[in-house]
Amino acid sequence: MGEETALSCPITADLGLLREHVRAFASAEGLSGSRLDDLVIAVNEAADNVLEHGGGSGRLDAWADDRGIWIDVADSAGTLTAGDLYRQGADPPPAASRGYGLWIIRRLCDEVVVERSGDRSLLRLHVAYPVPRAAAGETKTAGAGAPPGAPLA
Repeated sequence: MGEETALSCPITADLGLLREHVRAFASAEGLSGSRLDDLVIAVNEAADNVLEHGGGSGRLDAWADDRGIWIDVADSAGTLTAGDLYRQGADPPPAASRGYGLWIIRRLCDEVVVERSGDRSLLRLHVAYPVPRAAAGETKTAGAGAPPGAPLA
């Protein structure tokens, strides 16, 4: 991604600040309403998982394209796998007091992918614009980063 990343910040215990950064970025890129809320909630869940299960530290990188907002959440532990996305099947047990993070993320985002590289895991989230920018006639150039689906650097 490098220089084309539109938002890049460390994941720390200050999840409120992270949510503010993501909300401001995505709002400036044209996401609004419930889709903006969905993205902020999904990012909060992903970052909380990094703090609790992903080695306690990580990085968030975000960019926009004509399809929507893309968020990469990388952790330092590298334990998250693609199998974890559906480990509990369709739904976590109703009485479970934990384990809803990835389930929530899958429901709020249009695309969710896990990639592994070396000693880190990357969770890529995508929330689409309700109406694609090109269809809406917008000419604003988004802060484009790595194309969706690009492998880890």
